[in-house]
Amino acid sequence: MIGIVGGGMAGLAAAHRLQQRGHEVQVFEASDDLGGLAATYETRGDPIEKFYHHLSKSEETIVELAEELGLGDEVEWRVGKNAYYVDGVVHPLDTPGEILAYPHLSLYDKFRLGMLTLEVDVRGGVPAFDTYDDLADFEDVPIREFLLEHTTRGVYEFFFEPLLDAKFGSRKEDVSAAWLLGRIKFRGERDLRRGEILGYLDGGFAQLLDALVADVGREHIETDARVTGIQHGDAVESVTVEQDGTTTDHDVDALVVATMPHLLERWVGYECDIDFQGSVCAVLGMDEPLMDTYWLNIADDAPFGALIEHTNFVPAERYGGEHLLYAASYVQDLDEALWEMDDGEVREHWLTGIEDLFPDFDRSSVEWMEVGRNPRTAPVYERGYLEKVVPYDLGEDVAEGLYYAGMASRAQYPERSLNGAIVAGYECADRIDGL
Repeated sequence: MIGIVGGGMAGLAAAHRLQQRGHEVQVFEASDDLGGLAATYETRGDPIEKFYHHLSKSEETIVELAEELGLGDEVEWRVGKNAYYVDGVVHPLDTPGEILAYPHLSLYDKFRLGMLTLEVDVRGGVPAFDTYDDLADFEDVPIREFLLEHTTRGVYEFFFEPLLDAKFGSRKEDVSAAWLLGRIKFRGERDLRRGEILGYLDGGFAQLLDALVADVGREHIETDARVTGIQHGDAVESVTVEQDGTTTDHDVDALVVATMPHLLERWVGYECDIDFQGSVCAVLGMDEPLMDTYWLNIADDAPFGALIEHTNFVPAERYGGEHLLYAASYVQDLDEALWEMDDGEVREHWLTGIEDLFPDFDRSSVEWMEVGRNPRTAPVYERGYLEKVVPYDLGEDVAEGLYYAGMASRAQYPERSLNGAIVAGYECADRIDGL
């Protein structure tokens, strides 16, 4: 039997592929919910994810899985409009005309920014098209140093720096240029007349989760089953599971750990040096829209890093007419004031923040607001990150038959995603199956 620790997308994807290859599997999930960061809230219509999700065109594995599970027709590709809030004004930044009209960058700044996003190095006046091919070349380059050399001071200070503040806060100086270049490669394709093309599932990603659970079989998934130990010598032998007040040792032929790496350290002593950041993410159900863009980056002072109006991407009719808005902020330290606020305090703090940005906003339009928190939402992609990722196969480092598919795996670089989780699960399954 192949044991799988963790009932998120990575663990379930590993179980799915292993079963396809004829292996017996058992998934152990500590909580009473499956799906990890793909969990949802109810609305008047379709469920909405607690933490925002969409797909880029580069994320092919999750689309292939949806097709395997009979959901290929449910994958929709829509325009996700982007804008930048600066000095009280929302500036759309989707089409060439909108970018040219953006007043906070010079024409030369925009040229250098455009060349970087196209992965063309124009330093020295002669375009080079292969400078950015190998991310490893930039692993140890500070992101500020890179941007000042490869674009302009204006591009750094008036475009990227506010985004880095929102994404990494006090840790932004630790981030490598390789992460930024990887993120540029990761992003989806763009329609020059409309904007970025992003994906979503009709009915939400919960539909994919439900189909994956049904495919694996609920009888092969244990919830409220907390792993407390892994027994091994030269090879993995068994996993200790606590459930309903009873502790049981389950013999395994191999074990896939699809959890955060601090648990791997607790169970087998494998240390991972990757730091993680937490997040606070609220969903607001409103009776009217706040804005006309999907993703709003904010350069001004605000108590959140971004506003994402989901129903400017997916029609509000899918949610019984509710307009759904995410307000989100990363947390670098769990001692930060935002993390220590209770839900009522976050609500007041963030509604006041929306009022400051949008004076016409009427908080009485907010019919409900749910606040989600996760202490380890995403890695901090600091310099030397790729040297710190946990290998899929831990046979040489710990014991034969031990595999890792959690968020510290290579598949979750340059951005953590549901697609990356599925890739990590598949990578482990393929190694177990000897492919």
